[in-house]
Amino acid sequence: MKFVEEVVVESFLPTYRSMLAAALRDRGFTQQEVAAALGLSQSAVSKYAQGGVERTDAVAEDDRVQDLVERVADGLADGEMSRVQALAETEVLIRRLADGDVLARLHEEAMPALADAGGLDLHDPEGTILTAERVRSSVSRALRALTGTRGFAALVPAVGSNVVECLPDARGIEDVAGVPGRIVDVKGRPTVPADPEFGVSEHVADVLLAARAAGADVRAAVNVRHDQSFVAALRTAGVVTVEFDPEADRDDPSDAVRAALADQPAGCPLALYQTGAVGVEPILYVLGSDAPTTVRTVCDHLI
Repeated sequence: MKFVEEVVVESFLPTYRSMLAAALRDRGFTQQEVAAALGLSQSAVSKYAQGGVERTDAVAEDDRVQDLVERVADGLADGEMSRVQALAETEVLIRRLADGDVLARLHEEAMPALADAGGLDLHDPEGTILTAERVRSSVSRALRALTGTRGFAALVPAVGSNVVECLPDARGIEDVAGVPGRIVDVKGRPTVPADPEFGVSEHVADVLLAARAAGADVRAAVNVRHDQSFVAALRTAGVVTVEFDPEADRDDPSDAVRAALADQPAGCPLALYQTGAVGVEPILYVLGSDAPTTVRTVCDHLI
């Protein structure tokens, strides 16, 4: 009796790891860095590098495996993919290949009786871990674009900025990833205090969730200081701009946002703003389909 997991361990993992190790070395990783990225010992990486691991042709020649190796190697090399996301992406592919595909065929070769039984039916939904890591990576890409854009620091309000993106079926702030502690202006540079996490940006998340509840087709938001010329630039670029009650921005802006969007089109990008009140700083929220696109909308129209 042989389990499909044994096929994964014996055929897929050695092939995939050797391919990924080679791809990382091609991108300038040292042997030590490859070992850290793959969670392996340096001696194991050395074995892969020297061709001491036999590859399974059916795995190595599969276009999807080759594509994943390149995507993971690129993502790890440029910092746009976390190790958790790399693991999740690989797990998804393994499940697909084991469900009536390459690994299932290898399994049947090892267990011929499986062919007569019709094989194993392995179900693979794209789980919450992978989806969450993709959202977190999306916010990280947006933050790199934002901090690398000249002039953005001038838009950071006194309360700080944030970049958030939510899960596709978000219900509350725990489903929204953002920057813990917010982005602040430090000597003319927007400074990000920590990596994105879920459930850490209550206020900007509330605005995003309220806009979604009102029918807006958006999943990300960036808050900046309000400036009328910036609003005008966004409006000229075709962004729907909507004002809401600044008094509502003190604690929970949800009702005011929903009321302001009641008669507005549901598309994106979208800009919501309030012009301030006693004790309330004027703020503009730009919303879009994902964090990088939303940040680009802001940075492309810097005042």
